[in-house]
Amino acid sequence: MKSRLKILALALACQMGVLAVATAATAVPTELYVDPQSSAATWVRDHRDDPRAADIGARIASQPGARWFGGWSGEIGAAVDKYVDAAAEAGRLPVLVAYNIPARDCGQHSAGGAGSIAAYRDWIRAFAGGIGGRAAVVVLEPDALPQLDCLDAAGKASRLQLFQYATGQLKTLAPNAQVFIDIGNSDWLAPQEAAARLVDAGVAVAAGFALNVSNYRTDAESNPYGIAVANALRDKYQLDKSFVVDTSRNGNGPLGKEWCDPAGRRLGAAPRIHAAGSQPAMTLWIKSPGEADGCAAAAGAFVPDLAHKMIDGR
Repeated sequence: MKSRLKILALALACQMGVLAVATAATAVPTELYVDPQSSAATWVRDHRDDPRAADIGARIASQPGARWFGGWSGEIGAAVDKYVDAAAEAGRLPVLVAYNIPARDCGQHSAGGAGSIAAYRDWIRAFAGGIGGRAAVVVLEPDALPQLDCLDAAGKASRLQLFQYATGQLKTLAPNAQVFIDIGNSDWLAPQEAAARLVDAGVAVAAGFALNVSNYRTDAESNPYGIAVANALRDKYQLDKSFVVDTSRNGNGPLGKEWCDPAGRRLGAAPRIHAAGSQPAMTLWIKSPGEADGCAAAAGAFVPDLAHKMIDGR
């Protein structure tokens, strides 16, 4: 009898150990990941004697940001796995941006994307697989949903199908990722239209939506707009969804309608995870301050003068 009890106790201990390991592996970190390989951090390391380096290092490179993934990322599954693994080892929550949808950016400064529907399906499936069971935040395809209007009817249908495929793959292959579908900014779509597009894109299986990515709208504009979109999703579609806001460059708000490297912009609120149930759920730096929109330099290129002036809004 004693032997049987020992065996049962040992089996129970093993099961509890496995459960503890599994729980630890899927627990959501409470702090965001600071990428030591961000464009700002890399520039600071390479230019330590530059008089701007100390300020850029302290005010920008030290903050949690997002890593953007696209056609430049190489073998996407391995690239994502490496990044998420580094964050997991640090005990922090990584923010990833998937930015590779076909006909991206309507042919503007950030044009590009996967060469075909099939190529994108392969890419986003590998992206999701790279995250696996680990915790992460994913911002899905900035501008692609609000820019539906630049596509013909067939193009719109294909894009929505790709969004649905992407959200489905992330739900299946990266079940602990919080996926936020980008829906532009507060000066783009009416809340009801934004909600309708999000539903068509598969927001039902996502955590919610992202606002103000790479834009300059203030929190006073973005947050009420996000709540209005969330209310539309709840009231019309019975979906309770949260949202995140990019505050990286919105400290001084926009310069009229100018979106391409306008002068005098300023850093916004620091990135952080808000209390459970809050709206927004997180304030994030999705666009890295100092990375060009496509006018001061090629889109995505780090411009130290832009970064330095953004610290105090010059």
